[in-house]
Amino acid sequence: MKRLYVHPLPVRIWHWLNAGGFVAMIITGVQIRYVGQIDLMSFRIAVNLHNLVGFVLIANFLLWFSFYLFTDKIKVYHPELSPMKHFRASFRQLAYYGYGIFKGDPNPHHVSVYKKFNAVQSMSYQIIMLLLFPIQFFTGILLWDVQRFSGMVELFGGVRVVDTVHVLTFIVFAAFIFIHPYLTTLGRTPTAHIKAMFTGYEEIEDKTPVTSEGEIQQPIKKTGSRVA
Repeated sequence: MKRLYVHPLPVRIWHWLNAGGFVAMIITGVQIRYVGQIDLMSFRIAVNLHNLVGFVLIANFLLWFSFYLFTDKIKVYHPELSPMKHFRASFRQLAYYGYGIFKGDPNPHHVSVYKKFNAVQSMSYQIIMLLLFPIQFFTGILLWDVQRFSGMVELFGGVRVVDTVHVLTFIVFAAFIFIHPYLTTLGRTPTAHIKAMFTGYEEIEDKTPVTSEGEIQQPIKKTGSRVA
């Protein structure tokens, strides 16, 4: 067993701050939506906390984006350069999640420094981080001060449309909060991936040599010269 440093400290700080923030956003969001039916806190406290945490998450997102944009770690989010290769890798990973894992088959993905996400994770996280996050933040800012942004709110169809998009995106994130912890238990041990997000190190088996790009190394065939 060897340890591979795949989660830099800035990423770990972002991850846990983001996780705690989204739990707070979900709780306060539900309280705001169902005021009078759920009484975890007053409506005013829920609104103020929701807004405050929202801006913290926006700042956190910008720090995450800057870290990946200006370092070589952006490689971990790149899909395969070949669409067909990426499709085949995604199919193998989905087959493993849906069938192979229950048979005890090995995970087709091999973690490396620049390939810590499998093909399904890579595409899913890019959709979440580069599409859904900005949509949620943008609609949240519009709803934060409808009067100030009235012109833009009307441009997008009015408060009801903006609010509907915000709530639908919220539902996706709420579902992710439940799905993500389950997926974290699919490592070498149920707590291996969780531990790695605290220490930064993933533990991988030495049996299969893997390159820095996550590809399985092929044994080098040695040829000898014959002496007459």
